[in-house]
Amino acid sequence: MEIPDPYNQDLSSNKAVHIYFSQAVPLITYIDESCLYLKEKKCLICEGVCKNEAINFHQDVEPADVNVGAIVLSPGYEIFDPKLRGDFGYGKMENVVTSLDFERLLCATGPHEGEVLRPSDKQHPHKIAWIQCVGSRQVVRGGNSYCSAVCCTYTQKQVILTKDHTPDAECTIFHNDIRSYSKDFERFYQRAENLPGIRFIRSYASIGKEIPESKNVTIRYSTAGDGVREEEFDLVVLSVGLNPPADTEKLAELYGIELNSHGFCKTNPANPIETSRPGIFVSGAFQGPMDIPESVFSASGAGSRCGEFLDHMRGKLSKDRIYPPEKDVSDEAARIGVFVCHCGANIGRVVDVPATVEYASTLPNVVYAEEQLFSCATDSAESITETIREKGLNRVVVAACSPRTLEPLFRDTLREAGINQYYFEMANIREHCSWVHTREKEDATEKAKDITRMSVARACHLQPLQEIDLPVNRTALVVGGGIAGMTCALSIANQGHEVYLLEKDTDLGGTARRIHSTLEGMDVQAYLGDLVRKVYQHQFIHIYTDATILEATGYVGNFVTRVKSDIGVTEVKHGATVIATGAGEYRPTEYLYGKDDRVLTQLELGEQIARGEENLINSRRIVMIQCVGCRQADRNYCARVCCSHAIKNALKLKSINPEMDITIVFRDMRTYGFSEDYYREAANQDVKFIRYQPEDKPQVEAAEQDGRPVLRVTLPDYILGKKLALDADYLVLAAAVIPPEENREISQLFKISLGPDDFFKEAHVKLRPVEFGTEGVYLCGLAHYPKHIPEVINQAYGAASRALTLLSHDIVTVSGSVCEVNENDCVSCGACITACTYGAIEFRETRQGRKAWVNPVLCKGDGLCCAKCPTNAIFLKHFTDEDLLSQIDAAFADG
Repeated sequence: MEIPDPYNQDLSSNKAVHIYFSQAVPLITYIDESCLYLKEKKCLICEGVCKNEAINFHQDVEPADVNVGAIVLSPGYEIFDPKLRGDFGYGKMENVVTSLDFERLLCATGPHEGEVLRPSDKQHPHKIAWIQCVGSRQVVRGGNSYCSAVCCTYTQKQVILTKDHTPDAECTIFHNDIRSYSKDFERFYQRAENLPGIRFIRSYASIGKEIPESKNVTIRYSTAGDGVREEEFDLVVLSVGLNPPADTEKLAELYGIELNSHGFCKTNPANPIETSRPGIFVSGAFQGPMDIPESVFSASGAGSRCGEFLDHMRGKLSKDRIYPPEKDVSDEAARIGVFVCHCGANIGRVVDVPATVEYASTLPNVVYAEEQLFSCATDSAESITETIREKGLNRVVVAACSPRTLEPLFRDTLREAGINQYYFEMANIREHCSWVHTREKEDATEKAKDITRMSVARACHLQPLQEIDLPVNRTALVVGGGIAGMTCALSIANQGHEVYLLEKDTDLGGTARRIHSTLEGMDVQAYLGDLVRKVYQHQFIHIYTDATILEATGYVGNFVTRVKSDIGVTEVKHGATVIATGAGEYRPTEYLYGKDDRVLTQLELGEQIARGEENLINSRRIVMIQCVGCRQADRNYCARVCCSHAIKNALKLKSINPEMDITIVFRDMRTYGFSEDYYREAANQDVKFIRYQPEDKPQVEAAEQDGRPVLRVTLPDYILGKKLALDADYLVLAAAVIPPEENREISQLFKISLGPDDFFKEAHVKLRPVEFGTEGVYLCGLAHYPKHIPEVINQAYGAASRALTLLSHDIVTVSGSVCEVNENDCVSCGACITACTYGAIEFRETRQGRKAWVNPVLCKGDGLCCAKCPTNAIFLKHFTDEDLLSQIDAAFADG
C-alpha cells in the first residue's frame, strides 16, 4: 500500500515522489515527470528534507574518456504513450491504465503489494478489458505502422496472473490477429483462452465513456451478429506497443549510424547485429521489437561480433578473478544464516515472508535470518557475502526459487566470503510452494516454514567438496551446414579456433538452398553462395559432407565424435558442440497435395517464381491457405515464417503480373515486427485476405469453370455470412516447418533434450536460450524453432559467443557433487553400470578384486546408480543418505 508520508505527499503538492511500502523495506521507486524541478527548476523540497542525502539534483556532469575498439548499442525501447493521441481516455479516465501500469499493479513491490486495485476507489476490479495494438499497426498520426511483436503474449501473461490473483475475475481481450508466433507461445495462448471467464473478441475497439457514479468505462466494439455493442468494464488495460528509444536521432548522429524509417537502428539484412558503421553493433529491441529470449541471444551475438572485430587484442586486458583463501570450517559447529526472498510477486504475495524469517531464526543452529526483496540482485548477493563475514556464518540457506537457475550465483557468494561453496543449501519456496498454493496463503506460509526447516536440517550435514579442473580442447564441432551452422562456424573460426562442420547432405546450405529472396528483398542465393565460399576458404574450418554421426562420447571440454562422411570414418576431438541441424518442410496430405500438380507449397512456389514458370506467371487467380500442418493437435505450434513467406510470394507475383488475383486464406496473419508494413502493402496491391476457423477449414476439389480446369476452394465468409467458392489456377499451401527425424538420434548421441514438438529444448528459455542442460553443447537456428533468416543469424552468433566462453579458457571446472564407491561394500553386481546413462561407471581391478569405479569427470550426479545399488556401496556426494534423511526427519518434526 502507498504510505501517506509527509516527506513526499504533504510537502509535494504534485506528488512527484513515489514511496511504496513492502514488507522488506520502504522503496523510493521513482520521481516522475511531474517533478517541478525537472520541469521548471523549482521546489527541491524532497532534497531538503531527505535525511540521508539520497536525493541530489545538483550533481555535476563528470566527463570520462574511454578508449574502446568496438561499441554495442543496446538502448532498448520506450513504451508508446497513449496520452499523446488522447483517443483511449488514458490520463483522463481514472480506470484506464496501460499494460505497464497494470504490470506494476501485479507486482509485489507495486503500489498495493501485488493486489490488483482500481486507481479510482482502490477496489478489486471484477470485469477487466484489454485493448490490443494500442500504438501499433496504425497508420494514423501518432501511431506506429509496425507490429510491436510482444503485446499479444504479455497480455496473455497478465490475464493468467489476474486469474491467479482473482479467480472469479472476468477478462476480455479485444484483438485483431493473435500473434503467438514464438516457441511454446501457441500453447500459452491456449492456456489463457481456456481459463474460465476469459473472452477473446476479434474486433477493433474504442473507448466509449466514463460512468460518473462508478467510474467504470465503456468500450464499443463490433460483433458478427449484433453489430456495434457497448459494454461496461471496471478497469481497462491498454496493451501499448514499443517505440524506439528516446532521442534516437541524437544517438544516431553521435555514433554516426543510420536509422530505419521507424526510428530503430538500420541493420544489415544479412547480419542484423551490424549497424551501418563498422565496429558498432546493435542488440536487443534497438534492432526492432523483440521478446526477451531474442534480446538475450542477440546480446550474446553482439559479443561474438565484437570478439571477431577485436580478435587481435584478445587476452591483453583480461584479468582472472581471484577469490579469498577458503577457510576450513569442517570442525566448527554449524552456524547457519537463512535468507528468505520475496521474489517480487512470485513469493511475497502468497507467503508471509516476515513470519517465515521469524520462524527460521528459532531453528537449531540458525544464528541469523533476514528477508530480502530480491536475493539474486547484485546488492543482495553482496549483502549475503558481507553477512557471512560479519556473523561468522559457515553455512547458508537461501529460501527463494529453483536452484536450477540461481544456485551458481549464491554459491559464488560463499566463495567470495572464503567459505566452501558446497556449504550452501537452497530452499525452493517458489515452484514448490507459492506458485502451487496461490489461493492458500496461510497454508503456503506454513509450507514455506516446513521447506525452510528441512533445508536448515540438511545444511547441518553438508560437507566441503572440491570441484575438478579439466583441460579444454579448444576446437568446436558444428552439426549442420545451413546458414545457422555456417555462420556459427565462421564466427568461432574467425576468433582463432578450429571448427569441424558436419553436413548430412552433399552440399552446404540446408533449407536456404530453396529460398531465393527474403521479404526485405535480400538475394538469398547470392548471400548463401558468399557464405559457402567463406566457409570453404577458411583455414580453420574442416568440412565433412554426406556426414553421419556414429558415436558421441566425452564431456564438457573433451568430446570425441566418430563421423562417417564422404572421406571415410573420422574421429573428431573437440571441446564444444553446436547443434544446428535445421528443419524441413511438411509434406501435406491434405488439399489434394501430391495428387494435383497445381497444388504447391510456398517453398515450391518461390522456386517456380525464380525459374519464371510461364503457366504460373500467367495465372488468373492463385489462392494460398495458411497454417497447413501446424496449429493443430499433432503439431501444436505456429511455424512462425509462413505468413511472411506468403506475403513475400504474393508481392513478388504482383510485381510480375499486377492483374493476377491473389487471395490468402488465413487464421491469424502473424507478420510481426516490421513485416506488418509488407502485409499492408499487399493489401494495398489488392491481395485479398479471408479468415477461416480451424473447425471450418477450407474444402478443395478439382472442378471446371467455363471449360477451364480449376481448383475450387470453398470456405465461409464470416462477414457476409455466406459460403464462398474461389476458382484458382494454383493452390499454394503454407506447409509447416517441421523438425528432422534425425533430431531424436542426435538427442540420444549428445544427451540433450527435445521439446514436445521435437525441436531441441534449451536449458532456460530466457536465461540460457542457446545452451543445453548438457554442458558444452549449444543450439541455434531452426533446430531450436522456426525463424526467419535474420533471426537465425542472430542466434547463430549467440551460440558462437556461448561456445567461445568455454573454448577461450584453458580449463573448465566440473561439479564436486559426483558419485563415489565404497569398495568394501561393493559386490561387483554391475547394477550401477547398467543404470548410468553417461557411461561414467566401470569395473576396475583392486586389491579386493573387481570393483565398480566412478569416473568423476563423466558423472553428472543424477544418483540413479545409488538407487540401484543393493548394498548401498555407492553414494552421491552432497546428497548422502544422512543429508536426505535429516530433511525427512525435519519434515515430520512436529508429528
